[in-house]
Formats: sequence, structure tokens, C-alpha cells
Amino acid sequence: MYVRRFWASASTLVLAAVAALGVAQPASASSAGGYVALGDSYSSGVGAGSYLSDSGDCRRSTKAYPYLWAAANSPSSFAFVACSGATTSSVAGSQLGALSSATGLVSVTAGGNDVGFADVMQDCVLSGEATCLSRVSSAVSQIQNSLPSGLRSLYGSIRSRAPQAHVVVLGYPRFYQLSGSCIAGLSEKERAAINNASDVLNGVIAKQAANAGFTFSGVADEFTGHELCSGDAWLNSVTLPVYNSYHPKASGQSGGYLPAFRSAA
Repeated sequence: MYVRRFWASASTLVLAAVAALGVAQPASASSAGGYVALGDSYSSGVGAGSYLSDSGDCRRSTKAYPYLWAAANSPSSFAFVACSGATTSSVAGSQLGALSSATGLVSVTAGGNDVGFADVMQDCVLSGEATCLSRVSSAVSQIQNSLPSGLRSLYGSIRSRAPQAHVVVLGYPRFYQLSGSCIAGLSEKERAAINNASDVLNGVIAKQAANAGFTFSGVADEFTGHELCSGDAWLNSVTLPVYNSYHPKASGQSGGYLPAFRSAA
């Protein structure tokens, strides 16, 4: 109990951060009509630093996988519109203007914020195990019952706006290496439940992406061995600035997301 109180006190700063939560074809063919990067903080690059000055609270990073891919592949045009805090509905409402009938390649991450990522982490960090497990269970129910319709709507809108585009939908990493190096914080049951929720989330996203005729590219394999508690984490835990917490570091973007996208682009 003392350890949890200590961790909760040290972790309070993270709550503002988590509130903002984010196949193979020749690159020349995919990028011929231009590349548009949509999505949430996992696509904008929150946690990686080096944020573009004109991106404001969206915090688009030059170390994010869309920026790195565009720099290496020189698409005919590049629209980087992913934004921290985006949900399926806000991606549809505010980002799809970057798409057109000429768009050749699209990437997107969306879904984590729809199911209350911030609330889940708040309850798990600051409350007891029972509350955490209950909150994660509720999020899993949302993933299975509510999220599919939001994803279907978003994917349909992307296809309507960019009918010729190759669309790559990326997933989310598991947060924790179980039986790892962490000696404080969440219990193993809590970490396992959060990991399981990530797996369920990725499964739902993959199914809806397939139904839409899009390519799903997961990142769990790339992040294996680099989760929190691994000793070589590509994810930020509680850190400053607080909005970077629980997001991929630059190493997670370049070593995790970029290869997953590159293999599918």
C-alpha cells in the first residue's frame, strides 16, 4: 500500500498528459500521388520530442514515423495532420481535408482515445487494483461494442475522400513487459490487464481495417523487449514534460512504428 501511495503521488503529473491521447508495395508506387498522415498522438509523435513549431498542441514531431518515412522516400507531397488527442470522430471531422482523389498513401492510428485511455490510466495509477481491473474491463467492453462503428465510419470517410489511396492502419504497442524490472507502481495483474486490452483493441482495429480493404500493420512485435519494465523501454513512463508520458520515445517511433509502416506502405 505504501508503494502504491508513493507511486500515485509521483504519478499525478501524468494525468494531463494521458488525457491527450495516438502489404509490401514499392514506395515509389505508394507515394506517387502524395502521402497523408492522419491520426492521434501515436502518429503525431508525442513523446518523441522535436515538435514542429507550427503544430501547436497537436505536437507533430520530426522524429515521428510519418515524418521519417517521408524524409526517406520523398513522396510527391506530404501532409502531416495527425494530432494529439484525436479520436475517430475528430480525425474524420478535422483531418480528412488533406485527402483527395490524387492521394496515393495514407497512414492512420485511431481508437485509443475513443475508449478512454486517459481515464483508464488515471484509475490504474491512482486507485487500487480492483478499481483498475474494473476500469480496464469497462474499456474492453467499449472496444468490443462501441468502437467498431466509429472505426467503420472513419474508414468509410477515408475511402470516400481518397478512393485510390493505399491505406495503412497501424496498431498500438503493449505497455508492459510482465515479470520485468519494475519494482513499484502497478501490480502484475494490472499490467497484464492493460496489455490484454491493447491486444483486444488491436484485434478490433485489424478486423475493421480488413473489412474496409485497408492494410493493418501491428507494432506489438516490434516493441517486444522494449516495453515498460523491460530495461530498454521505447515507451515513456511518467516523465516531464507530462504530455510525453505513456507515449513512444523517438526510439519507439524509429525502431517500432517506422519499420511497421515501411513494411506495409
